[in-house]
Order: sequence, then structure tokens, then C-alpha cells
Amino acid sequence: MSGGRALPGRTSPRRAPSGRASAGPALAGRTTAGGVLRHAAVWAIGAFVAVPLLYAVISGFKTTGDLTANPFGLPSDWRPSNYSGILSSGAFWRQIGNSAMIAVGTALLTVAASALAAFAFARYAFRGREVFFTLFAMGLMFPFAVAVLPLFVLLRTFGLLDNPLGVVLPQAAFGLPMTIIILRGFFRTIPAELEEAAVMDGCGRFGFFWRILLPMARPALGTVSVLAIVTSWNNFFLPLLVFTDPKWQTIPVGVQQFQGQYSTDYALVLAYVVLAMVPALAFYAVAERQLIGGLTAGATKG
Repeated sequence: MSGGRALPGRTSPRRAPSGRASAGPALAGRTTAGGVLRHAAVWAIGAFVAVPLLYAVISGFKTTGDLTANPFGLPSDWRPSNYSGILSSGAFWRQIGNSAMIAVGTALLTVAASALAAFAFARYAFRGREVFFTLFAMGLMFPFAVAVLPLFVLLRTFGLLDNPLGVVLPQAAFGLPMTIIILRGFFRTIPAELEEAAVMDGCGRFGFFWRILLPMARPALGTVSVLAIVTSWNNFFLPLLVFTDPKWQTIPVGVQQFQGQYSTDYALVLAYVVLAMVPALAFYAVAERQLIGGLTAGATKG
């Protein structure tokens, strides 16, 4: 009678399924290791970016002799005059102003033309639509250097050399493919029912584009505007090709000219490079959230 019957007040222990008892600690260990590796990678990438920048900032306070004798140490005699002398130069601020003017003009023209083209490609069905869109997209395959000679001849023919439009118009043209691709993808996520409701309320095609579509596309418009401004600000070759008058030089060309003028004063050149980077870094710090939000908005819209 006693065989196989459990005693009162006692319960037989349950066995955990094989392999599950140690799954928790092992999974936690893998998660911890993965987090450590991710943090290490982030710190390594951050150091790769920040250390050269910090080195340039500190080196700008040195003399050339101090920089040669002790390239990685702190300055023995801090020279803020390297930075103050550049900041008091009218040429430096003129180059900053030229770069800002050209960048804003390029962004406005690029976004305005691309928004209209992307609206047509996204919301209209017409013969050859995909062929025309493919032609625009093929513009990504051709670098600017391929069109240097014909572009120079064309700008000289129209009298656009030493003219800001000689830089703004080509930059806007080369910026159209990427901008159209981004905006078209965003415009296609807008429900067709919204457009039909707007038309029923008496809103025309352009009214829907101007009053409804553009306000809804602010994240994407902000993203492509930031990209256009940053691309224009960093452009060196086109302003060098178009501008021969120093009064129109942009900041990348100014850095190259300054380096050629003070080629033996390495500390002063580094100070100029650091100050030339400050506007771009400040703009990116302000526009970073807009850029990231705009790039992810199209992916999260359903």
C-alpha cells in the first residue's frame, strides 16, 4: 500500500525542463557582453572623431616652434592671438558670409524644385513617369568632376563666372536627384483619401500640395534642407572653379588660400581650420534632431 504514494505534507519537487535552469544567467551574460561591446564601439568612434578635433584646438594656441618640439603636449606659452587675429580679419567673416548665402540659396532652390518634381512623381500617374524618375535617379551615378569642363564653358557663356548664381545653380542641379528620391518616398506615404477629401472640399491640386502636403512633410523638408546646406558649405571644387575674385571666396577656398599664404606657420593654419569648422559644427548641433527625425519619419509613417 505504501509503494508509490507520497507522504502527507510533502510535495515532490518539480524538475525544470532540461537546459532552462541555466538559460537565464547565460542570456544575461550575453546581454551584458553585448552592451559592453556596443559602449566600447561608441567610445572608440567618439574618440576617433573628438581626439583630432581636440588636438587641432590645442595646437592652435601654440607657436610653430612649440608645435614642432612638442606636438602632443600642452602649449608652453598659450597664444590666443592666433585665434583673435583671425577673428578680427574681415576676409574671414566675408568668407563665412559668402558660404552662408550660397548655402541658403542652394537649399531654397533645391527644395523648391525637388518638392514640385517629387509631388508629380508621387501623386500623378502619367505615361513615362518611372522612366523620367529613373533619369533623375541616374544623376546620383555621375560625380561633379565629370561635368567640370562643359559646366565651366556653360557658365562662361552665360556670364556666371564670379557670380554666386554660378555656384548656386549647379549645386541645386546636382542636389536634385537625392532630394527628389527622399521627398517622393515621403509624399507617397500620404493617404490618397486625404487628397480626395481635400478635393471634395474645393481644394485644387496645387492647393492640396501647398496647404496640406507641405505642412505634413516638414520633417522631410527639414532633412533635405539640412543636407543641401551641409553639402553646399563643404563644397570646395565648384567655388574654386567659378570664383576668381577674392571677395566671393567661400570658407573652404579661404582655408586653402590661407594655408598657401601661411604654409610654414602650422599653428596659425590649424587655428584657421578650427574656426572654419565652428559654424558647420554649430549648425549640425542645432539641426541634428531635425535631420534624424526627418530620416526616420518616412520609415515610421504607415
